[in-house]
Amino acid sequence: MNIRKAEMKDIKGIVRLIDQAKAYFKENGIDQWQDGYPNEDVIRNDISLGHSYVLIDQDQIIGTFYYAIQEESSYQDLRNGSWHTSSPYAVVHRIVVDNTIKGHGYAKAMMDYACHQTLQQGLSSIRIDTHKDNLSMQRFLQKNGFQYCGNITLQSGAPRIAFDKIL
Repeated sequence: MNIRKAEMKDIKGIVRLIDQAKAYFKENGIDQWQDGYPNEDVIRNDISLGHSYVLIDQDQIIGTFYYAIQEESSYQDLRNGSWHTSSPYAVVHRIVVDNTIKGHGYAKAMMDYACHQTLQQGLSSIRIDTHKDNLSMQRFLQKNGFQYCGNITLQSGAPRIAFDKIL
């Protein structure tokens, strides 16, 4: 198992995982990623910025995530709560594991990688958000030390709940 920055040759494998997640959300009545986002153009841009990562096992892409040290404009207006720190932070978005192998610690491996990278860069917190109905992601975040912080609104206007983790 290996985590590395995604390359343009990985787009098809990443989009396959994103499409699996979209179908899962639809089947479970979760109104997340049902508006065409994220799509191949988003992934291509993530890769060109160096923010897209893949989890590889036996030459297959089995997971993907977005990781960056950057301020998120949608995180500036947090309602019904507060962040646990105001210091610079990293963000994780679009963490996805192949549907056929969920529940084997792959998402944790990707999040652990992001936490390690954050510490290596001298930062001490990570922020992430998810849909209010995405209960499996909320359980995953809380199990991995993330704490609920409040509500945000994405640039698209979609509401999300926000979490952070102090490392």
